[in-house]
Amino acid sequence: MAETSIAEIKQAAEQKMGKSLESLKNDLAKVRTGRAHAGILDHVMVDYYGSPTPVSQVANVSLADGRTLQVQPYEKNMVGKIEKAIRDGDLGLNPATHGEVIRVPMPALTEERRRELIKVVRGEAENARVAMRNIRRDANAALKDMVKAKTATEDEERRTQDEVQKLTDRFIGEIDKLLAEKEKDLLAV
Repeated sequence: MAETSIAEIKQAAEQKMGKSLESLKNDLAKVRTGRAHAGILDHVMVDYYGSPTPVSQVANVSLADGRTLQVQPYEKNMVGKIEKAIRDGDLGLNPATHGEVIRVPMPALTEERRRELIKVVRGEAENARVAMRNIRRDANAALKDMVKAKTATEDEERRTQDEVQKLTDRFIGEIDKLLAEKEKDLLAV
């Protein structure tokens, strides 16, 4: 294995933590609150001439109001397919077609459903925290290997472990902030 430097270990840890945080943001965006947002249909695929394509690539998705999405297909013949894809998606949405425009009302969440979704987002956040701690563990193990191989001193190891811990704390703080925002969104009626 090629020699890795302390700076490379820190940089790799920070990049991995950044990717984990982005992944959490994407996962949280999929969890539906009572409010409408255009990104909710990003994962709904529609059959576009034989290949599964995200709705956002075959139609303009916009907000009609705070609780309704408006989907305007680029091609008239796609209206039925898009409506069916949204209905069949696992988002519990019931689209209605008005001419060439599909309106997607966001159903209000029940108190029970809100509680379930909060459990889901807390689980996602905990998984992200575990991922951060695993990245920290891997970075610290790499540092120990460097000390064993005499390519780093124990002082450098300790100093770098402290820096990696600060990095971990910063990213876990970000996770907690994202979780708090999502819980507030879910509880807002």
